[in-house]
Amino acid sequence: MVNAPDASEALVAVLQRADALLTRLEAVLPQPLTPPDWDAAVAFRYRKRGASARLEPVKHLSAIRLADLKEVEPQKERLLRNTRQFVQGQPANNVLLTGARGTGKSSLIKACLNEFAGQGLRLIEVDKGDLVDLPDLADLVADRPERFVIFCDDLSFDEGEAGYKALKSMLDGSVAAATDNLLIYATSNRRHLLPEQMKDNLATTYSERDGNVEVHPGEAVEEKISLSERFGMWISFYSFSQQEYLAIVAQWLTHFGLDAARIEAARPLALVWALERGSRSGRVAYQFARDLAGQGQVHD
Repeated sequence: MVNAPDASEALVAVLQRADALLTRLEAVLPQPLTPPDWDAAVAFRYRKRGASARLEPVKHLSAIRLADLKEVEPQKERLLRNTRQFVQGQPANNVLLTGARGTGKSSLIKACLNEFAGQGLRLIEVDKGDLVDLPDLADLVADRPERFVIFCDDLSFDEGEAGYKALKSMLDGSVAAATDNLLIYATSNRRHLLPEQMKDNLATTYSERDGNVEVHPGEAVEEKISLSERFGMWISFYSFSQQEYLAIVAQWLTHFGLDAARIEAARPLALVWALERGSRSGRVAYQFARDLAGQGQVHD
């Protein structure tokens, strides 16, 4: 027969073990996404660690401004117009920015944030691997007064990635419609976000009508272009010519305080820099300008 004190001690031990077990279970079970301090920043990163996820405020925001971006005026005008409509509560589109690397796709989105943050625009950066949680993010911001852009940089998918279907449904196709205070801006180096393979074309059919050959893509091809088509706006970026590249170099050197004579003397060095990098892009121009400004002088 167990006496009362021993029974009490045994019960306490059992309860302690049960509490420890529940604590461990809570660590591995999915946790609801809690809202951050929305006043802490104008940009947030969605971070997922195991079963827990949170929105982290971006403390050091890129200071890029629209005026800093050169040789992309048509692209700038279109994204600026769409973002202005969105901030003003007018109909606006989800946007896919595609094209050559280093031409300012991501920078343009950041510059739009800086332009409209004072009017309530907020940005949430999401890695493509976390796009499966888009419905949770949409629910989190649904009742907020701010206007939110979900930003996914360098977007592309491999076959079978879960984030693909989540993004596709969020853009257009889910039973639950996205709220009007949320848009998705994504950048990619290619228009079609799934890899295209030769075997996909085997199911393509051809027919002749009135002397013209009609092409009917197979289901695999249709599936791979369907995601891109769900973005309401496509903005394309192109490689820069030599003159455009040099104009961007001059703009950044001016930004770093070099005078006209030193900028002119730097032109041959800028071309050599681009040749060594194998690219004449805005990113390469900026990197050259930082390097030269850091040296403090231009060598003849």
